[in-house]
Amino acid sequence: MEAVFFVPLPPSSTLEQRTRAVKKLLDASEFDAIVARKDKTAVKTHVGEKRNTTHVSPILVKVIVERLKRGGALPFLTETSTLYRGRRSNAVDHLNHAYSHGFGPDAVGAPFIMADGLSGNSEQEVPIPGVIFDTVHIAREAVFADALVVVSHPTGHMSEGIGACIKNLGMGLASRKGKLRMHSSVKPSIKAEACTFCGQCIRWCPEDAIVPRDGRAFIVQERCIGCGECLAVCRFDAVMYDWRTESAELQRRTAEHAFGAVIGKKGKLYCLNFLTDMTRDCDCLAQKQEPLLPDLGILASRDPVAVDQATLDLTRERFGRHLGEASYPELDSGIQIEHGERIGMGSRKYRLVPV
Repeated sequence: MEAVFFVPLPPSSTLEQRTRAVKKLLDASEFDAIVARKDKTAVKTHVGEKRNTTHVSPILVKVIVERLKRGGALPFLTETSTLYRGRRSNAVDHLNHAYSHGFGPDAVGAPFIMADGLSGNSEQEVPIPGVIFDTVHIAREAVFADALVVVSHPTGHMSEGIGACIKNLGMGLASRKGKLRMHSSVKPSIKAEACTFCGQCIRWCPEDAIVPRDGRAFIVQERCIGCGECLAVCRFDAVMYDWRTESAELQRRTAEHAFGAVIGKKGKLYCLNFLTDMTRDCDCLAQKQEPLLPDLGILASRDPVAVDQATLDLTRERFGRHLGEASYPELDSGIQIEHGERIGMGSRKYRLVPV
């Protein structure tokens, strides 16, 4: 049974308190054992979209980088490009945006290397013992890294119920082809009676799959890649999904891609979940969000399944409903965790170790 270490934080924790908590967690959880001298170590983080302020601070990422360097590792920050249009849809824009949010080499102490190359198509096909896939397409530099540290900020998620470590790995380290394979199960449509034809979904659709029809927006299913951008930008609840089937399938596909990102990292993987500034929607949303739940603490484990299960358990124990139930109660956010266990990525049984 894998250990999940936990450092508690007060409800409205300060950056200084979080910094001390990270250092305490790294000391207590045998963090140094995952890397050897000269290990090229990927630190997967999320820099937040434009106007997002609740992502994990680069100051906290710097603490992790410094600890890796102290052990002789060669850390680098890493991410992949998004399917949707925005500040992170290609390597050049993504890096410039990351630097503007404080994730530059001078500030964090490590270079930022896009794992999927300039346009999201630098990838490796990785064999996995999946139920849906036999192989998944993972960003190349994540596969070739010697070790992997996953810095995740659990939030609610409009398509998956929660976005935590498994989503950060699966969606966050898949190549563009991998992201497309995950989203191919999600096909939205427009409720004509609710559409005001404001044009936002047409403007932001990355595949130009939304067109005018009879004075309303219309989604051309053959072009749609299921990225969910239309759902994110619509202010009138005019975009609909069959959540019960599509969310479940998306979660399973995400878990299988997450396994592809870590399957070669046995003994070289470390996962941190920051239960701070937990919002209803993920950090990909280009707006400032208010926390949905009070701060709780920071979790760490070598098991991505266990650390996400602990995230649900602790938030339910403290607040009466877990993060997914508080964010999108109509979705079963535990499907991704259950599927991760089913395919052998980890275990939902864990030993909580308070620090």
